[in-house]
Amino acid sequence: MDAALRAGIALYNAGYYRITHDAWEAPWLGMGGRQEPKDFLQGLIQFTVAIHHATVDNESGARKLAGRAQTYLEGYPEKYQGVDLGPVRAYLAALEADPAHVEDTDPPTITHNGKAVELADLDFEETTLAAEAIAEVEGDEELLDAAIEYAEADLDDGDEGSQFITFVFDYVRSPDDREIIRQRLSEHVDRRDGREADVEGLFE
Repeated sequence: MDAALRAGIALYNAGYYRITHDAWEAPWLGMGGRQEPKDFLQGLIQFTVAIHHATVDNESGARKLAGRAQTYLEGYPEKYQGVDLGPVRAYLAALEADPAHVEDTDPPTITHNGKAVELADLDFEETTLAAEAIAEVEGDEELLDAAIEYAEADLDDGDEGSQFITFVFDYVRSPDDREIIRQRLSEHVDRRDGREADVEGLFE
């Protein structure tokens, strides 16, 4: 769960409130009926969605989810799975009381093991989870799926300097350059697809 947890925290800290839950849903769904740490993840998911609702002036949605998030996080210690829940709980209480609180006070930074996790702090596995979440919103799922597949194949071959690895990192870390990154990545994927097809053709 650590990779998903850190990826979601970094997305949240970067302001991707609406898609943060995408990084946390897979481990959450895989936990079946277990309440711990499933409730913890559910509380964090509803926390970020409550903030999203508040930022788009959906006051009733923000209040409802802020209340639910607090319920899910009840019983957990102030620090759980490396996450400091104190600021999260305090912000949820303020948000439930007044969703306009988000306009006056920025949502708290979430820390993991005492450090504010940023997108630039993520390793490759964590970055792929963040990339998949962002790509779903940007409409780049197919492109990023191919890029990640080739990056992982290159890693398996010992090519840690693969351009696909670099592109995946850049796609997540450099949103202002995402359009040019998308274009260059598409060109590289097309070329790699062509090479893979040529190799497959040799054995037909």
